[in-house]
Amino acid sequence: MGTKLPGWRVWATGLALALWLVSAGETLAQTGPQLPISARAAVLIEAHSGRVLYEKNAHEPLPPASVTKVFTLVVALEALRDGRVALDDLVTVSRRAAGMGGAQVYLEVGEQMTLKDLLFGIAVESANDAAVAVAEHIAGSEEAFAQLMNERARALGAMNTSLSNASGLPPADIGMPGRVHVTSAYDIAVVSRYGYTLPMFEELVSTYGPYRVRVGTRAEREFWNRNRLLRFYEGANGIKTGYTQEAGYCLAASAIRGNLHLIAVVLGAPTREDRDEDIRTLLNWGFSQYQAQEVVGADEEVGRLRIAKGVADTVPVVPQRPVHVAVPRGSQAKVQTELHLPERVIAPVERGETVGELIIRLDGQEVDRVPLVAGSGVPRGRIWELVSRALRRLMGSFLA
Repeated sequence: MGTKLPGWRVWATGLALALWLVSAGETLAQTGPQLPISARAAVLIEAHSGRVLYEKNAHEPLPPASVTKVFTLVVALEALRDGRVALDDLVTVSRRAAGMGGAQVYLEVGEQMTLKDLLFGIAVESANDAAVAVAEHIAGSEEAFAQLMNERARALGAMNTSLSNASGLPPADIGMPGRVHVTSAYDIAVVSRYGYTLPMFEELVSTYGPYRVRVGTRAEREFWNRNRLLRFYEGANGIKTGYTQEAGYCLAASAIRGNLHLIAVVLGAPTREDRDEDIRTLLNWGFSQYQAQEVVGADEEVGRLRIAKGVADTVPVVPQRPVHVAVPRGSQAKVQTELHLPERVIAPVERGETVGELIIRLDGQEVDRVPLVAGSGVPRGRIWELVSRALRRLMGSFLA
């Protein structure tokens, strides 16, 4: 039976433990980066894995202003990828689209413009009328399109997103009183990261200008991007600016140096200058503290998969994309890989067909998952080829 401590000793021990926990908490808090970020919320992620390198109120739902158009572009480009729309589609402008205020292409009711031009209007000019026109063309109405935006956001892991429109204008200003339009810095980063896997996304968000529409007519317009980092920050390749009085100054930015791809997002900065400085601070810190370590190169064979009923017995397995991991500069970080492959597959197997998964861990913590694909095609063998091979194996076993 244990000895019971006097009451005062229990109280003193508890107080000491509480003080130690507070002290330890402060020490742990100070081990993270202390960056001078003026924006209400911010996040910095490594784009290949999605790993968060820095965050400040990153999951707080906030109005994103025109950074909303990252979601708009993602849904539109998925429709393009899936063949539901085409770049040369002529989009007819509705009265609602033509009536949008703020940044715009100055579309006229009944005017027709190609989907391609409207997409550049969204990405470069941040045109609200173009965003609504594209939304209506794809989903029939802006409300239906917003539902698609929310569904895709949730599917991608953006759980603090609830969008009501395609432009990012405050709902009350565009005839949607009482509707909610918020997302988080983290959600924007997650969706932006996915955007770079879609056709045209990088081309759209990295275009500074000029991009011309209605060329050769009196209504010709030039689009210029408001993201000044595209001109003045080394490696910048996107993404989207935003401002409303409600949201403050917002920016999702991306930059690549070497094989290190970083995405930074700030929401609710006091001024445009503060917003840009916050982004530079995040990116500069990320590039100074981390470097990309190659784990698996492009088309590098990581294993072989057994094939049944094919003209070959095995097929080389390669990653769907090169694999790089962001590691602290000068560190001795240990990267481990783990192959997940079936015991065998039945032919035919197409080149590039997904056959497994490669899991990457950094110091024991999972940081990335990459599909493994067949490095070559394996047609199904003819009956006589399969029989002949089986006989050769049988004879070989007798002679062994």
